[in-house]
Amino acid sequence: MTHSPSMLSLIATVKNEAHSIGPFLDSLLGQTRLPDEVVIVDGGSCDGTVERILAYRDRLGCPLRVEVYAGATIAQGRNRAIELAGGEIIACTDAGVRLAPDWLEKLVAPLERNPLLDVAAGFFVTDPHNLFELALGVTTIPDVDEINGARFLPSSRSVAFRRSAWRRAGGYPEWLDYCEDVVFDLALRRSGARFTFVPQAIVYYRPRRTVCAFFKQYYLYARGDGKAGLWPHRHAIRYLTYTLGSWLALHGRPRWAIWPLLLGLGLLYVRAPYVRLARRWGERHPAERALAVLLVPLLRYIGDVAKMTGYPAGLVWRIRRRLAGRGAGTLIRPGEDQSARGLARTR
Repeated sequence: MTHSPSMLSLIATVKNEAHSIGPFLDSLLGQTRLPDEVVIVDGGSCDGTVERILAYRDRLGCPLRVEVYAGATIAQGRNRAIELAGGEIIACTDAGVRLAPDWLEKLVAPLERNPLLDVAAGFFVTDPHNLFELALGVTTIPDVDEINGARFLPSSRSVAFRRSAWRRAGGYPEWLDYCEDVVFDLALRRSGARFTFVPQAIVYYRPRRTVCAFFKQYYLYARGDGKAGLWPHRHAIRYLTYTLGSWLALHGRPRWAIWPLLLGLGLLYVRAPYVRLARRWGERHPAERALAVLLVPLLRYIGDVAKMTGYPAGLVWRIRRRLAGRGAGTLIRPGEDQSARGLARTR
């Protein structure tokens, strides 16, 4: 397929997104800068997602291509969409989000102005619909002022890159079912890609609706970490912290000193989520504020348990794959960028 150096392609992957595809496409319609084409790969939806997408074909104002790739992972779907796209600049997002009106314009502007840049890293914020989702959002997602833009690893729900950079990095890793955008980001950096952070390019996403959905989400992310060999030191520190904290709580002496110490350390652990929460609770009733305050440490604990459960499952998968002689990607190297990990992979 012939690719145009001046063409901007927007790609996305979907699967069973009938409930959210409308707001996503409506936000695309409202962009101050439209792409030259939209390419969407569907992973095998059975809820009418494809039909709802095609209903927008005559409204988008640019060509729309939809391909069904049943059973595809997210990585396979993204690579396929890029192969189908005609542009040299690829803007990537996901169904299930809502794009700020100037998202695409802000995101691709640095790449169009500066031919030496390879990747434009956009940002995303939560779009909570209730108190639980508000608490979950502040617990899991940093605010933009907490981000080191020079080290930020973008989520593929808000990123743009040159096709040439994608090709040099080897594309999204199709052997991974989760964490594929983190591994792709690291491959881009290893290949010498030049990044720029564009915090004004914002997409909005809704946090998980239930505790079970949240636990599953973070279990799968941590399992992906294990599969890819990501962040071993961070996971080790988490295991050590909970082990030591549990031992001190049960056996530490004197109790009058140990328990206040553990409480203080626990409050320090949730300080950042509490700061984010205070910025967002607005005119909420005091009872709702109190409930949100209680939810934050509970959700942090549930997320940590999910990670500590999922990571060894991923390691077992990795070991079995290596023993079978199929390889499993490259471990994080000492000193390699490991910042903003939650942002690069929250879905």
